[in-house]
Amino acid sequence: MAGPSKEHTDVIDAARVDLPVGIFDSGVGGLTVLRALRETLPQENYLYLGDTARVPYGTRSPETVRRYARQASRLLFERGIKALVVACNTASAAAITALREDHPDTLVEGVIEPGARAALDATRTGRIAVIATEGTVQGGAYPRTVNALRDGVSVEQRACSLLVALAEEGWIDGPVVAGALERYFDGLFEADGADVLLLGCTHFPVLSDAIRATVPSHVQLVDSAATTAAVVARDLAARKLLRANGHGEVHYLVTDNVARFERTAARFLGAAPGHARIELVDLNEGRETERQS
Repeated sequence: MAGPSKEHTDVIDAARVDLPVGIFDSGVGGLTVLRALRETLPQENYLYLGDTARVPYGTRSPETVRRYARQASRLLFERGIKALVVACNTASAAAITALREDHPDTLVEGVIEPGARAALDATRTGRIAVIATEGTVQGGAYPRTVNALRDGVSVEQRACSLLVALAEEGWIDGPVVAGALERYFDGLFEADGADVLLLGCTHFPVLSDAIRATVPSHVQLVDSAATTAAVVARDLAARKLLRANGHGEVHYLVTDNVARFERTAARFLGAAPGHARIELVDLNEGRETERQS
């Protein structure tokens, strides 16, 4: 059977241009990716889903994370999206291959590979440090991805789960944060240590000022949120799916506690998301719940 004509394909693509970019995270950390995307592509529409009922993902098994990610992506595709960004390191590590297999005709991007490529571009010594959640570290996604891209690079990982809680509570500086960072970074940047620190959790950019003040000046920080936004912009352009102009809108979906999401989101976005645009959904039952007002 013959495929669609070029004219028909052009019509289909034109109809998709105004669809939102779907973004999925286990909670609020992925808002740093949304913020980077909006700075890079302000004309785009975005549909953000935070699975706040089941956060954190960092201590879950890979099988559970894959199931959660598939449920979240299914809802986003049902709503209508032109691309999917998995803005969670744990979900990217566990589920990105499965999601790409589920949606072979759509751009599906995670945060692991863009971050790994940026870290490789930045290192001069071939020694990279990664801070992430327990799940991301145990899964080994960053060393595996780095070594697949370039041989002979050393990757040292540290699980820094306490930093997630500090970021969500708004503790981004002060003695508690400084003490936690010093403990986590102990021995990581000695004379023969790493010259690049990859922030392997989307919560960590909120703490970047405190992190910068703790690590030696020669160590470069790599933010996977910013690098992911650049990759998404490039790939949407290659697929001719970029909106040409205008100012895009954002709609938020959460699976629990709208009020807490709104309060915490302001720290990650730099401004309140706006309560009228936050909708409560139920992923387990595959249907929307009543809108919380």
